[in-house]
Amino acid sequence: MSNAKYCKPFSAGKGRRHIAKAALLAAMITQTAHGEAVNGKQHFDIPAQSLNQALLMFGRQSQQQLMYGTDIADNLRSHGLQGDYTAGEAIKILLGDAPLQAVTTGEGAITLQPRAAELHNNLGPQTMPAVQVVGKAVYDSTDPYNSDYRLPNATTGTKTDTPIMETPFSVQVVTKQVLQDQQVTRIDKAVQNVSGVSQGAIGQGSIDGYQIRGFQNNITYRDGVLIPSIIGGSAATKRDTTNLERIEVLKGPGSILFGRAEPGGIVNLVTKQPLATPYYALQQQFGSYDFYRTTLDATAPITKDDTLLYRLNMSYENAGSFRDFIEGERVFVAPVLKWNISPRTQATFEVEYQHFNDKPDPGVAPMGNRPAPIPIDRALHEPLNNKNAGDRVLAGVNWSHEFNDNWKLSHKFSSEFMDKESKTLNFGAAEVDGSITRRYNNGRAQSQRYFTSLNLLGNIETGLIKHKLLFGYDYFTIDDQVTDKFGGTAPAFNIYNPVYLTAQPILSPRDGSNFSQSWHGMYFQDQMELPYHFHALGGFRYDNVEGINNLLGKVTESVDHISPRGGLLWQPAKWLSLYGSYTENFGGTNSLFNTDGTTLPPESAQQWETGFKTEFWDGKLTTTLSYFELTKQNLWTAIPNDPNGNGRAIGEAKSKGIEFDATGQIVPGWNVIATYAYTPFAKVTKDVGYDGSLGNQGNRLFLAPTHSGSFWSTYEFQESVLRGLKIGAGALAQGQKEGDAENTYQLPGFVTANLMASYQMKVGATKVTTQFNIDNLLDKNYYAGTNSANFITIGTPRTFMGSVRVEF
Repeated sequence: MSNAKYCKPFSAGKGRRHIAKAALLAAMITQTAHGEAVNGKQHFDIPAQSLNQALLMFGRQSQQQLMYGTDIADNLRSHGLQGDYTAGEAIKILLGDAPLQAVTTGEGAITLQPRAAELHNNLGPQTMPAVQVVGKAVYDSTDPYNSDYRLPNATTGTKTDTPIMETPFSVQVVTKQVLQDQQVTRIDKAVQNVSGVSQGAIGQGSIDGYQIRGFQNNITYRDGVLIPSIIGGSAATKRDTTNLERIEVLKGPGSILFGRAEPGGIVNLVTKQPLATPYYALQQQFGSYDFYRTTLDATAPITKDDTLLYRLNMSYENAGSFRDFIEGERVFVAPVLKWNISPRTQATFEVEYQHFNDKPDPGVAPMGNRPAPIPIDRALHEPLNNKNAGDRVLAGVNWSHEFNDNWKLSHKFSSEFMDKESKTLNFGAAEVDGSITRRYNNGRAQSQRYFTSLNLLGNIETGLIKHKLLFGYDYFTIDDQVTDKFGGTAPAFNIYNPVYLTAQPILSPRDGSNFSQSWHGMYFQDQMELPYHFHALGGFRYDNVEGINNLLGKVTESVDHISPRGGLLWQPAKWLSLYGSYTENFGGTNSLFNTDGTTLPPESAQQWETGFKTEFWDGKLTTTLSYFELTKQNLWTAIPNDPNGNGRAIGEAKSKGIEFDATGQIVPGWNVIATYAYTPFAKVTKDVGYDGSLGNQGNRLFLAPTHSGSFWSTYEFQESVLRGLKIGAGALAQGQKEGDAENTYQLPGFVTANLMASYQMKVGATKVTTQFNIDNLLDKNYYAGTNSANFITIGTPRTFMGSVRVEF
């Protein structure tokens, strides 16, 4: 490999110009693994740094002539770049949100120019001039105008910015364009675009819950930070999607990097960050059942040199429901301030405030082996004793520093506080005559949670092997209290002839709870790039967990655990990756403590996974086909007919199956998402009941259908006459599911269909988008999920959603 040669800066007119010029000696370049250009692509490894320095590295690695005035790149910072791209794709990613654009000269060189003010105001997808004959430049994922359904890189699988094609695990990304096209306002709807993931029904529908690879999951991560959804055994609230950049889903255990986790997978919410290019958007949504939602997104530099940047996301939502006596109101505000201290040092300060006032919906009770046959709008709760209201505040500071091009230190700290009041009731299965037993469960909950992590990322080489090393430590503590608890048996109730209270019930005081838990974790990971297109990953994590019953003043849990992880991936062609991996999981329980104040046994899990990934049409369409075997010990499950919603740990459960995901662009303007999961085995393999019997052993895991899948496709017309018009359609399908761990009743399978249409128009310098969605087009009656006991969530009937979005 010949060394690249660069010309010194020279004067041209009034400005300095800099030529990063490499001799284009393609025929003389030695063809080494991942070092050659394949299908017009070359391998890049450029960390985030000052833009001038990054452009120099780009010139060396691309052998591409690059011309620009150094003054236009001063005080700008590049995005990191790692993976295989064409020169045009690579320069676009490096520039990110910088106010520059790349243009190809007649001689094939690339010049950098200030971005035209009208660059983003044109209708339709934006593309920069092609640098090479093959390939179209891809947008940076943080660009507000990015219309991609597929992103090449993700961080959730490795905690590093790694190409998905080089990650030996199944990782899927739901981009912000998908969220916009489907008008997603809740996370559980977004993750239905991922195979093997379905809506859960936890906390009477008031918190985020999913079923992933057959296992229940009520834990969500936000920018890699653990966000439990339960407060002292009490439901909290669903997260808002207003400030989400994208949602990343790692299938299978992920506790080696994230600590406490459920083995089915990691749902990581990636939030919007400040940009150097000003952007403002206002959207008004309105829909069926008195749904109204207003959102604001604003970002811009505060200082002229881009040292300080801000972003502000806000929303207000007011909604009714197809269910009787159910409504909700939400306020969300999320400001972020970014401080570019130096080209290698940044700090971010962020706050989230959420006010919620919801009416929980326990759904319908089972009767025999099916949901009770009552109208879908009928309420089984008491309107005068139904409330989930409170406030949540999150505050955090994140900073990072690059010592040089190879070593980077980053630190996160966040705190979350929640104060909420809940008034709910629990009920058992309905009798044939329609009678059910109900019990009140009221209380006030407070929670304080603190999280911090420190990561050191380094790049080294040992012989022919390139290493990306990650050393990390994290600490998480929670302190949950439930006070002002009141309960008691509710009056007799019949689901066929409901009679509701006309006055507030008189309840009896109950004992409160006060539990705290702390987690210390240390982890190490080595991502190795080997000869002949092999990639290996290995690592382990050490956890120390302690639980305390503060009312009793005693330690109820003290556990040490080591979790390993490893994977191997081979990329024989740029469009194909074959992989296999093994990973273990160590996590908490959905209900941290048993009825007597002692802790349920800690959960653990192991998973084997193998599969292949493909990239078609120059990486525009990606697919993943995976086979997995996942085993979990001490699985939490609800105690049947327990009026207080208590649970127990069963011995062992296992799921195995095949999953398929396809995401991306088929032809310009035509995007598609297709998923399918075949899970023939999802059972309790070991259990001991209270009476010494086999308990649930041999039963199928609840809410784990054998077959499930989804499809979504949109087409944006490219012709000038219809330019700006987009149409879309999709479907969601699930087979029959068990309603509880005892398999006493089942939820029928279903298929729902969805439609959308949108139109973009230019009004002056502003882009206006009108959109209309129809969900459950055929008005299918179905049941979305259960809480593994008697609360069956009724699927939403046909709904209409319209919106007007203004961007400038």
